[in-house]
Amino acid sequence: MYCLNLSCSRTERKQKLATMDPGTFWHPGPKVKEAVTVHKSEDINSLFNLAQKPEVPEPPVKKEAGTAPLETSKGPARIVHLDLKGAAPKVKYMKQIFPLFSSLGADGVLLEYEDMFPYHGNLTILRSPYAYSMEDIEEIKSLAKLNKLELIPLVQVFGHLEFVLKHERYFHLREVRAFPNSLNPHHPGSVALVKDMVSQVMDCHPDARWFHMGADEVRGLGESQDSKNWLHSNKGDVGKMFLNHAVSLARFITERRSGVRVILWDDMLRKISPATIKESGLQDLASPTIWNYLKKMDTDGIGTLISRYHEAGFKGIWFASAFKGGTGIDQRWTPLDYQLQNHLSWIKVMNSMTKYPSITLHGILLTGWQRFEHHTVLCELLPVGIPSLAMCLQSLKHGKCQGNCKIVTFSCKENTIYFSDDNLLSIHLMIISYSHIKGGFSRYHRKYNFANPRIIGFFQGQLKKLLDKWETYIENFRMEMEAIYFPDTVEEWMEENVNANMDLLRENARDAERILKLNGQPKSLKTL
Repeated sequence: MYCLNLSCSRTERKQKLATMDPGTFWHPGPKVKEAVTVHKSEDINSLFNLAQKPEVPEPPVKKEAGTAPLETSKGPARIVHLDLKGAAPKVKYMKQIFPLFSSLGADGVLLEYEDMFPYHGNLTILRSPYAYSMEDIEEIKSLAKLNKLELIPLVQVFGHLEFVLKHERYFHLREVRAFPNSLNPHHPGSVALVKDMVSQVMDCHPDARWFHMGADEVRGLGESQDSKNWLHSNKGDVGKMFLNHAVSLARFITERRSGVRVILWDDMLRKISPATIKESGLQDLASPTIWNYLKKMDTDGIGTLISRYHEAGFKGIWFASAFKGGTGIDQRWTPLDYQLQNHLSWIKVMNSMTKYPSITLHGILLTGWQRFEHHTVLCELLPVGIPSLAMCLQSLKHGKCQGNCKIVTFSCKENTIYFSDDNLLSIHLMIISYSHIKGGFSRYHRKYNFANPRIIGFFQGQLKKLLDKWETYIENFRMEMEAIYFPDTVEEWMEENVNANMDLLRENARDAERILKLNGQPKSLKTL
């Protein structure tokens, strides 16, 4: 059992208790001085004891019958975002976390598939080697239904198409030839490509009543020669260029299945005039998602955006917060107070929606980014973000965070590994700062096999003991990770967070053993 104390207020002293089972997970040690403490009911032994390309045919529009809405909680829906472009969990882990999501107050899950969708036909190249199978998707849908969670698929149709445009087959569809970020909206193959992607995902989710088409952060839009030619004939209006593509895809989705409603991120709309948006007709096809992940949100600025979208004619909007993955590109732990404050700001905005009676707030997407983009490293793993998700969902559910302290108790399996990033950092710091290593067993000394056996004796035993402990621990830790994640995720996380420190430890232990046998001889003439 682990108890996580989350400080919510400086004045109130009430406490609430919530019990959850997030399944196997690792909790990172606190790395910031905020009101968060971690306790374990049973002590664990210290593990650290030292101070021209083929075109894609355009798929025909296929009409499908609409589906009845799934039941959700009263008021705006609370949707948990699973970013699958990195560290996509195995389905068996979803069996553990979907019931948890539901018990915490979630109404649905936003699945951002990226390369984890089992694309087929001309799109097979887009699949990750560890992509879910069709059987996996069916199981995910069953799990969602069992736990009364509405699934909303997300397919990027404009920007953030790195996982597609990285392939040489699609280089000619890039807006900027050198970069894989965004699609050239004027190339006929571009629209055909994303329509094919959308069609395959829609076919796999026949009951979905919402479909998210992304469309955020379209980097370099207007830079291709095709775009420059278009802009020359259209008064240089990049906003209108964006709207043309967005409207085309939103219309395709709504015509393909009667009743489905489209969502898109709002950032590309922020600098476009309400009149231009209204002229495009986007407001009749989709709902924008206003996103902001900052701790100190400009709520007045959000109000201005709501007013602009109301003026543009949108009948409904979504909001998006972040429970993890929004603070640092290589973040390993989730800053709880930061994420809580972001949600408390959103609660203020949600409470102000009475000022906009003619626009409906459909819900809030609690984003949990796993990478900033396809080519960047992993940020906080999902299990590490579970306490933050719990706190944020409960705050949204109750409209505020009450009391000075909210205690959340996690029940964990007996073999669950407790892991603190600080431990490995401590290994590194110990090796580079320990006086006998720093002064008598430096990199230079080891390079030339030159050290006093007496100095080596001060630390060799402790070094070997430390190495043995960590080798056993890391082996068990890897097994725990493999229970949740595919091999590529385990390898990447270990390489980024563990291997460098462990390699340094192993290297020092080997060098100490080798050089000790030389009995303090002169420097080797031959460097190693």
